[in-house]
Amino acid sequence: MPRKPRFYLPGIPAHIVQRGNCRQATFFGDEDYAAYLNWLHEGVKQHDCAIHAYVLMTNHVHLLITPPDTESISRLIQFVGRHYVTYVNHAYAKSGTLWEGRHKGCLISSDDYLLTCMRYIELNPVRAGMVRSPGDYRWSSYQINAGGGEHPDITPHPLYLALGQDQEARGYAYRELFRSALDPDQVHNIRATVQTGTPLGNDRFKQQIEQTLHRKVGQSRRGRPEKITG
Repeated sequence: MPRKPRFYLPGIPAHIVQRGNCRQATFFGDEDYAAYLNWLHEGVKQHDCAIHAYVLMTNHVHLLITPPDTESISRLIQFVGRHYVTYVNHAYAKSGTLWEGRHKGCLISSDDYLLTCMRYIELNPVRAGMVRSPGDYRWSSYQINAGGGEHPDITPHPLYLALGQDQEARGYAYRELFRSALDPDQVHNIRATVQTGTPLGNDRFKQQIEQTLHRKVGQSRRGRPEKITG
């Protein structure tokens, strides 16, 4: 079966997931997470992408990115992956494939789902039972966003900036969003769309994307998705 193409559009946020090969670990110590973030920082500058949220889990990563063009996300992921794999192979005397074949991604409707997707990403360690609060997890963007959003690795999205007139107000409003858990249907929809590459939004958003691309994009699976953590 041919691989489904991925589509990214300038100025449209995208939820990106990259997993370890055969679900194996990709991070083995604090220095590895720090190294990945260093390459992510360099890649963002080189490819002019805007990162709004991220989480680095033991065997996968989630990124919420707005690209300047159709190719920059793929180039960013390739840049980070290539440098990080070289680092891991050297640090741990490993060889072979670290990541599964291709990253997965889907376009996100800002108006409907951007803040929900940010919560989904930063709540991954809580859903995995690693911490009780997203603020307890070191390797995510939660502490940046919950503190008001000024950090060289994070570009605040306009919807995030609209949460408050200053850093303190934005941080408070953002933290308040985490007082309630995500609805199971929201979690299901986010997982299903990123797995299939289906745009995450209402029917009008999906139609606009397909009209722009002049083709159908993705197809959400019926029923529950295969069991995937994170």
